[in-house]
Amino acid sequence: MSKHGRVLVAMSGGIDSSLAAVLLHEAGYEVIGMTMKTWDYASSGGTKKETGCCSLDSINDARDIAVQLGFPHYILDIREEFGDYVIDYFTDEYLAGRTPNPCVLCNTHIKWDALLKRADKLDCQFIATGHYAKVREESGRFIISKGKDLNKDQSYALWGVSQSSLRRTMLPLGDLHKSDIRLMAQDRGFTELVKKSESYEICFVPDNDYRGFLKRRVPGLAEQVAGGDFVLEDGTVVGKHAGYPFYTIGQRKGLGIALGYPVFVTAIDKANNRVVLGHKEDLNRNGMVVTKLTMSKYPDLLGQSLETHTKVRYNHDGTPALIAQTGPDEMQVWFHEDVESIAPGQAAVFYEGDDVVGGGWIQRNFKYQPAALPGDYPKEV
Repeated sequence: MSKHGRVLVAMSGGIDSSLAAVLLHEAGYEVIGMTMKTWDYASSGGTKKETGCCSLDSINDARDIAVQLGFPHYILDIREEFGDYVIDYFTDEYLAGRTPNPCVLCNTHIKWDALLKRADKLDCQFIATGHYAKVREESGRFIISKGKDLNKDQSYALWGVSQSSLRRTMLPLGDLHKSDIRLMAQDRGFTELVKKSESYEICFVPDNDYRGFLKRRVPGLAEQVAGGDFVLEDGTVVGKHAGYPFYTIGQRKGLGIALGYPVFVTAIDKANNRVVLGHKEDLNRNGMVVTKLTMSKYPDLLGQSLETHTKVRYNHDGTPALIAQTGPDEMQVWFHEDVESIAPGQAAVFYEGDDVVGGGWIQRNFKYQPAALPGDYPKEV
C-alpha cells in the first residue's frame, strides 16, 4: 500500500471525477476507481437516448482512465437501494405538494454510504469525489466550505454528509477552477474528457419531463388529481388545473391559463387540490421553517441564533438571514430582504463566510414583521 494510503474514488466518467482520480494517483495515493450504476434508463419509460453518469459510455470512459493509469476499477450496482430511497422520495414529495431535490439526497444518503461500505471492504482509508468544494478539520469538527471556483461551487449539495463520512472524505478539486481542470486533462492527453458535455438533468428523468415520469410511476395519477382549482391569492377561482403535483413554486410557463397578465405559481395546496397563482412580487417571502437538520460547524445551536448567508436552492446566490434553532430538529430563518420562490421540499443551506454551518429541508415559507422589542424574534404574519 502507498505510504499516502488507499483511496476509493467515485468516478462517473466525466471530467471532474476523472481528474480527481488522476490527481490523487499522481500525488502518490493508491487509487481504486468505482462507478455507481444508480438507474436503468430503460426502466424510466423515457424516450431520450441513455446519457450521463449511468450510461454504458460513461462507465467505459471511467474504466479507460483507470486502465491507462494502471489502477483497479469496479462497477457498483446500487439501483435497488437508489430506487427504493431516492425515487420513492422524489415521487412522495411531489404528491405531498413539495418540490424535491433528489440529487442532494442521493449524494448524502446513498452515494456516500455506498462508497464507505465498499471502501471498508477494499481496505481504503479514504473516499474521494470530483465535487468543487473543500473539507477541513477544525476543533474536532469536519467542515465543508465553498470551492475556489465559485461559479462551480457544489458545497450546497454536501450539507447533509455526516461527520463520520467527512472524516474520510477527500475533495481534490476544491482549490481548482474548472478551467484548470480542462487544461490538466488536455495536457495529459485526455482530450475526449474535455469534449464531453455536462448533464444537468435528474439522472432518472433523462427526457427532463418529471410530469411524465410521475404519471408512469403512479398509474392513474393524472386522473386522480386533475380538475382542481387555480385560485388567486385572495381565493378567487380562475380556472382548472391538471393536478397539483405537476406544478412547482415560481412556475410561469405551461400553466395553460390566460388572465391577461403574467401569473406565477405562488403556493400549492395539496389538501384542497388547489394551485395558487399571483404576480411575480407575490413570490416574495422573508421567512421559512427548516427541518431534518444536519449541523456541521456548530452541532448545537438549540435556543441560539446566528447571522448567516442562506441559500434556498442550488443556483441561489444566498441572502443574509438570522437563523435560530427553535427545536431539536427545527430552524427558523428570517431573511433581511425578500427572497423569491422559496419552495418547500428544497434544501436550505446556512453559510458563515465560505463555511457550511449546516442545512436542512424547507418545510414552509412565510412573511414576517420586524420584532416589536429588541431581543425578540420577528413575528410571522
